[in-house]
Amino acid sequence: MRVFQKGFNYSQDGFGNRLVYHLQGCNMKCPWCSNPEGMKPEGVLVTEKEWLLEEVCPRHAIQDGKLEREICRSCRERQCITKHRTKGIRLSYEDVNTDDLVEEAVSNSLMFYDGGGVTFTGGEATVQFSELLEVLKKLRAEEIHTALETNGTHLRLRECFPYISQLIMDCKLCDDAKHRQFTGVSNVKIMENIREAARVHPCVHIRVPLIGGVNDSDEEQKEFLEFFKSINEKNVTFEVLQYHEFGKEKWHQCGWEYQMTDEAHVSGERVKQFREAIAESGLQYMRT
Repeated sequence: MRVFQKGFNYSQDGFGNRLVYHLQGCNMKCPWCSNPEGMKPEGVLVTEKEWLLEEVCPRHAIQDGKLEREICRSCRERQCITKHRTKGIRLSYEDVNTDDLVEEAVSNSLMFYDGGGVTFTGGEATVQFSELLEVLKKLRAEEIHTALETNGTHLRLRECFPYISQLIMDCKLCDDAKHRQFTGVSNVKIMENIREAARVHPCVHIRVPLIGGVNDSDEEQKEFLEFFKSINEKNVTFEVLQYHEFGKEKWHQCGWEYQMTDEAHVSGERVKQFREAIAESGLQYMRT
């Protein structure tokens, strides 16, 4: 598996204390993404300007703390990362053997307190579907609690359900045209997968990342509530997440422009109002 980040986190990525694996690759292009280094399946060179050394590149792609990525595209040797190990430049991911990952998780099982376990997120974890399914099966065989954070687009997502203890799914927009506009993909399969998960999976958590100018209008809130009420079961909980720009610097480190503006910020009062509307609609709100 291609893993671009891992570490322990408490409650934000599933119940209890969890070992969280961020898998490389995503099929969406959300401009607010807080983990842009995980977007490209083939990975990206991540730089830190203050540590970027010109001498690690024989092609002179590094000048004055900046990486000329056009030169990098024709480079096959990548001596900057294969011959040198510096803090200034690295490939976004590392290859991890699936058996080694399972062994690592098992060896850390004493850390899975308060109902914790292992979470797979991204990027979009289902981009590496076969490897993900293999590891989920092996972890469940070891009786380790598993969680998956997913955008819900994969055609075969249901095959994972028996091996996922907690399923966490994004619902960014209910309108398909708007969803295509802001993420680059349709939400038709997402809505189908959410409905199916609510019907058959024992533990489903639906999250709305609330972003100004994208999905925070009264009309969109009404669409969310109508959809959520149609899937309201005891096994389903809901949450609203407030937009942040914690990933802004990462975009620059990947050589990309961060395109979100101040309009994307949503007031705490608006977030509170949406959370209260969910609860008042008879839906289970769960804050993580």
